[in-house]
Amino acid sequence: MKKSYYQLERIIKGFASHRRIEILELLKKKPELTLIDISESLNINFRTASDHIKKMATAGLVLKRSEGFNVRHRLTERGLSALEFLKKLD
Repeated sequence: MKKSYYQLERIIKGFASHRRIEILELLKKKPELTLIDISESLNINFRTASDHIKKMATAGLVLKRSEGFNVRHRLTERGLSALEFLKKLD
């Protein structure tokens, strides 16, 4: 099914930040990271990482999975496709 322009905009906004691109690359290399893992790996504030992950999840780029008190994150097929798209622009 073809996406509307609005839906495409939401997806693009999901990776329209250098930090979000860094998070995509990090999760490709190391899936199943927690927010603490992400914030420490990229040396960014926990709340900043949380905001980015929320936008990425809304765009369908990242999946969240609860594991006890932790929430683990990994890329979706769309997240992997976004990374491939970005590499073509490089």
